[in-house]
Amino acid sequence: MKLDFIDLGKLSISKANMRYAKKAPDVSDLLPTVRARGVLVPLIVRPNCGPDSFEIVAGARRFTAAKAVADEREGAGEPLPCAILEQGDDAAAIEASLIENIARLAPDEVTRWETFAKLVKEGREIADISATFGIPEQGVKRILALGNLLPRVRDLYRAEKINAATVRHLTLATKSQQKAWLVLHDDPDAYCPTGHQLKEWLFGGASIKVDHALFDPDTSGLAIIADLFGDDRYFADADAFWTLQQAMIAERREAYLDEGWSDAVIVPAGEYFSRYEYVKASKRKGGRVYIDVCDNGEVRFHEGYVTSKEAKRLERGEAIDTGPKVPRPEVSSTMQTYIDLHRHAAARAALTRHPKVALRLMVAHAITGSWLWKVKPDPQTCRNESVRESVEVSPAEVEFDEKRRAVLALLGFSAEEPTVTGGNGDGTGLAAVFLRLLDLPDRAVMDVIVIVIGETLESGSAAVEAVGGEIAVDMARCWQADDAFFECLRDKEVLTRIVAEVAGEPVATANANETGKVLKGIIRDHLDGTNGRPKVDGWVPKWMTFPPAAYTTRGGVGTVTAHGKVQAARIDHEPEPSGPGAVVALPAPQPAREPQPEREAA
Repeated sequence: MKLDFIDLGKLSISKANMRYAKKAPDVSDLLPTVRARGVLVPLIVRPNCGPDSFEIVAGARRFTAAKAVADEREGAGEPLPCAILEQGDDAAAIEASLIENIARLAPDEVTRWETFAKLVKEGREIADISATFGIPEQGVKRILALGNLLPRVRDLYRAEKINAATVRHLTLATKSQQKAWLVLHDDPDAYCPTGHQLKEWLFGGASIKVDHALFDPDTSGLAIIADLFGDDRYFADADAFWTLQQAMIAERREAYLDEGWSDAVIVPAGEYFSRYEYVKASKRKGGRVYIDVCDNGEVRFHEGYVTSKEAKRLERGEAIDTGPKVPRPEVSSTMQTYIDLHRHAAARAALTRHPKVALRLMVAHAITGSWLWKVKPDPQTCRNESVRESVEVSPAEVEFDEKRRAVLALLGFSAEEPTVTGGNGDGTGLAAVFLRLLDLPDRAVMDVIVIVIGETLESGSAAVEAVGGEIAVDMARCWQADDAFFECLRDKEVLTRIVAEVAGEPVATANANETGKVLKGIIRDHLDGTNGRPKVDGWVPKWMTFPPAAYTTRGGVGTVTAHGKVQAARIDHEPEPSGPGAVVALPAPQPAREPQPEREAA
């Protein structure tokens, strides 16, 4: 077999070609590529009758596309690359045709992404890639969007362990959400959402398409999330969407009434407008408009309908009772918006002169929430039942819960409420809480603030480290080793270092080769003062102290890492030296600060 370029006029399709037919094959998918780059893959041909004549064994579609392009350009066309077989071997020709056409499997999307990404890196535009491969530009963008997924997600898709719908919805996820999803995927005992359930998981059960908005989403100020394929866009905050959507529904209803319809009935989400239960009726005959509101945010307007019973009365020539005319409001919805915005501007300008009122309003928002204000209590989640129970009965948690109940009573809430914060987000009770706070003295408001910030303090965060160091938290006062602690303590090297801490280095050295169970027993004996060992009071492991420390060189994670962030922030906060000859010196380690005196609210 040899390679050569052969003119179009010297080529014809062989009867051995599996695509041989009197009708030319469909080449619409190949034409864009052939127009842009010509035929790149060699045709398989063999000599035909005559010295300069060849028949095509494999590549009939490429040949047909090349001829079509030549006809478009009114020219002879460029010679095509060909691999020339030996003459007369029909079996080899049929095999070549069959192998090439069957083996030409479309590459998966991840492989396409790898190829397209390399082309983009080399400077190719999306339009060029589209023309070369005959894929619409939007299709190229969708494939390139896979690059924003985590590598493991792409690998799962390539291995066909997740389907295209799941990948599509994962493009809506942030990197942290993708990591959380992978944790669920890897856990055989966990529920891992896929397909449509994945979208609900990402949006907390409410995924509302931008297309369903009756208002202009681009000028609404609402946060919008677009999938990386660029096809679908969703509102990030469902509550905020419904606030604007309901206002538009009310405005549209008012417009229908102005147009002379007898009524405009709003069918709320969760109920359904069953068209078969209604009959068309004109506006003149008392027909109504039914505004069907769907759970997904879509709103359908059904103009000119009456119930089946009312339709029978109309057939008998009787008038139907459309009920009393709903009185029009005193102001239009546009005027209401005008009023609201001006009052809003005046109120917040005045607040700048009343910081005490502003402070109480801020606390009320933190407690009850609104669609502009989202505050959530730390869930204190833990899968281990013994750890969860250990925290719940700890002196610190009991003390906080006692003060939380006092604040609940102060605000007029039930003492059985699990948290002070975490309102439902629709502003329910906001005014009542705000007015209650206005009646409280500054000292009481500070008590409320302490519980609010305590509930919303993120577990394991640098904020905990900063607070603990600032007010000198004494862990020995509110913690002591329990069964849950020892159950979690498994590292042999760490156990040995703790033995040295509570029993001394000689004891640790003598028991270095003992089992973890023995080492735990030694630690317990010293903490309890049993089995003849001296009692050690107020011991706290290094990880739990403020500031925390590690027992080994492997300890640079968790609380230790969070403390490092606080230290870095302290260094950044230090004023820079100035003037000639100024020397920059790192601050020496400082002891924990004493608790600061209470300050009254501004």
